[in-house]
Amino acid sequence: MSAGPDSTGFAGLPGGVAVSHLSVYDWPADDGVCGGTPHLHLTCSEAYVVTGGRGSVQTLTTSGYEVTPLAPGTVAWFTPGTIHRLVNEDELRITVLMQNSGLPEAGDAVLTLPPKYLTDPETYAAATVIPADAPEEEKERFARARRDLALEGYRTLREADGPEPLAAFQRAAAELVRPRLAEWRERWRRGAEAAAAATGEQLDRLERGEVSHLADAVVRAEQPSAYGKFGMCGRLDVYRGA
Repeated sequence: MSAGPDSTGFAGLPGGVAVSHLSVYDWPADDGVCGGTPHLHLTCSEAYVVTGGRGSVQTLTTSGYEVTPLAPGTVAWFTPGTIHRLVNEDELRITVLMQNSGLPEAGDAVLTLPPKYLTDPETYAAATVIPADAPEEEKERFARARRDLALEGYRTLREADGPEPLAAFQRAAAELVRPRLAEWRERWRRGAEAAAAATGEQLDRLERGEVSHLADAVVRAEQPSAYGKFGMCGRLDVYRGA
């Protein structure tokens, strides 16, 4: 960011959100559908602002399976626990708004791998990691392999007879992320909690007739810190300060 925090102490994007630009994978899966890797988030709501192309998002919750069409101008969002799979029908591009200051990029996402890969963090990481120093073609191979592996587990959950398989996946996902909760809580405190506290402080000042925080106004701008990263759903342009 181009300036530090104002007098309220918060310097992030409004509301403590994170933003990224997503070009959804056009890789076909074995069901003939092109798109991303199904997964869920455990503490973060996610929103899609569709900026180009056409597609849909498949979702699976305890309420059942749904398909939401995505076209330019669509804004769609869902809450933690929603298994989602992006489908690319025609060069689908999305600006993604994510709760909690980029926490999903810090691990608040679990792919719908078959149960044998969800037994412990090490086993899960071995099946999902994309080596940072690998050539581009190798990164793509790893990204496609983990996408296809997650689709195996996703299909099992979609076809399940009864709620227990989905509940079992949710329990396994929660156990996988448990070792990182202290780190996540600190990120939340610096981000979303600080943003909410800043608004509360500003309201208190206005009630007292104080306007000193208005004199601390700043303007910030940032370009992506990385372009074309292999994400879960597609190639990502990401921002360091978001």
